[in-house]
Amino acid sequence: MQPWLVVGLGNPGPTYAKHRHNVGHHVVDRLVERASAKLKAPFGMRAELAELRVGPPGGEAPRMVVAKSRTYMNETGGPVSKLIKYYKTSPAQLIVVHDELDIEPGQLRVKFGGGDNGHNGLKSIRASIGTGDFYRVRIGVGRPPGRQEPADYLLSNIPASQRADVEVEVERAADAIESLILVGLDRTQSSYNS
Repeated sequence: MQPWLVVGLGNPGPTYAKHRHNVGHHVVDRLVERASAKLKAPFGMRAELAELRVGPPGGEAPRMVVAKSRTYMNETGGPVSKLIKYYKTSPAQLIVVHDELDIEPGQLRVKFGGGDNGHNGLKSIRASIGTGDFYRVRIGVGRPPGRQEPADYLLSNIPASQRADVEVEVERAADAIESLILVGLDRTQSSYNS
């Protein structure tokens, strides 16, 4: 059976690490921590990745490849397309984890398919793989206050007062990804969609 591919969206490097736009990267880091694994950057992949198993040890636990692109968000599609081809998997086994302006902080939603809602990472992936038919784990970051531009809001650090709440959502998102792989969309949505 081909592996699931889990891609956490974000921008590379320490400058962006604490931004709202990088919550997808945090979820990948959490999944890697749980498995006591390490991310590696294979030559030519333009991504950091780790191969993990989901579920109890032994047996036929499903394989999962988790990845963070080493490109900027709006160029994520190239590395994702390359990973799909390399692992001979399909968009139907792709899970993209990303921030969502239209969901309040402290909430998440799991869904299959849909538009990109102006999200440049999703737009790039859709253009590169030719479809929007993949799973999404959407982590709420809420709308910017007042007249602040959404891009400025997303590319700013998560305030210290909200970091503990974001960590809870990162943990829940990691749980939702494992649930999606093990028990499917319907049961995962009823358990995790806020």
